[in-house]
Amino acid sequence: MNVGGKYKFDFGNVKCVAAAHSSSLPDGAYAGNPMGFVIESNQGNFYFAGDTALSYDMKLIGDYRTINFAFLPIGDNFTMGVDNAIIAADFIKCRKIIGMHYDTFDPIKIDKKEATKKFTQAGNELILFNVGESKSLGSIILEKTSRQ
Repeated sequence: MNVGGKYKFDFGNVKCVAAAHSSSLPDGAYAGNPMGFVIESNQGNFYFAGDTALSYDMKLIGDYRTINFAFLPIGDNFTMGVDNAIIAADFIKCRKIIGMHYDTFDPIKIDKKEATKKFTQAGNELILFNVGESKSLGSIILEKTSRQ
């Protein structure tokens, strides 16, 4: 798959979308283009932004798909931070955000209470995990939402 492409799987469709980030392997070799993914299924749709900065391309996702929830980076420094993730949530027209790419090492540590407060003030729900924690997506989301 490549940016702009979509592939039909047994569970639904996966569309590759643009991401803005560097792309290298641990040895420094080029690792290809960064991408995000829009996953569509009968149970609902979600956006996995991957490592990315805020980009206006994200607005297109919200314009052509209903997104039930999204994984957005919030750690700043190497990806977008909390403030840009709130803008991204507006672009994709999604109110339920699962934060990612934060707290795994010092340069991307966040104030979870402040991040949650900012998302709440913007009318969004921010779901945060502790490092190493896992949850079933069914216990978090997968409810159909109407387009706002």
